[in-house]
Amino acid sequence: MGKKLVMAQKRGETRALCLGVAMVVCAVITYYILGTTVLPLYQKSVWTQESTCHLIETNIRDQEELEGKKVPQYPCLWVNVSAVGKWAVLYHTEDTRDQNQQCSYIPVSLDNYQMARADVEKVRANFLEQKIFYCFSTTRENETSVLYQRLYGPQALLFSLFWPTFLLTGGLLIIAMVKLNRSLSILAAQR
Repeated sequence: MGKKLVMAQKRGETRALCLGVAMVVCAVITYYILGTTVLPLYQKSVWTQESTCHLIETNIRDQEELEGKKVPQYPCLWVNVSAVGKWAVLYHTEDTRDQNQQCSYIPVSLDNYQMARADVEKVRANFLEQKIFYCFSTTRENETSVLYQRLYGPQALLFSLFWPTFLLTGGLLIIAMVKLNRSLSILAAQR
């Protein structure tokens, strides 16, 4: 009976040790992936200064000529604000600014024009209702744009690192418990 118990205990310890090592390896791989994708975006983000924006005007543009360029076939919200003591264009996120610098807000659903127009009008109504709000600006001198919401802020980085840290901690705890169990069983066998 004693030998069967020791063999079953050894198999359980081996499985638990494999689980702990697998968790640690998965956490290391996830850290590597996050370090090559999310971390550079966080470091590249220059929108670090939180400011108070005062709404100057909002405008919905459909297919106007803007600086010699045609706006795409979706409604476009243009928002001008006063931030950090100067006039600026408000963009929803970093990606909005990269997609189309002539639009402050691009609707999520571009398939149906009427739904996209209703979405833009809803966002415009929210801005008109709340004329003073927080925004993110850069410390660059000649920058004339601000962000309403940061995609690559510290909260996003911490949220991305939470689960791999949890996985790494759990894996290390399992490995430590298996090693502790082995050392205790060896001490008990010696007595």
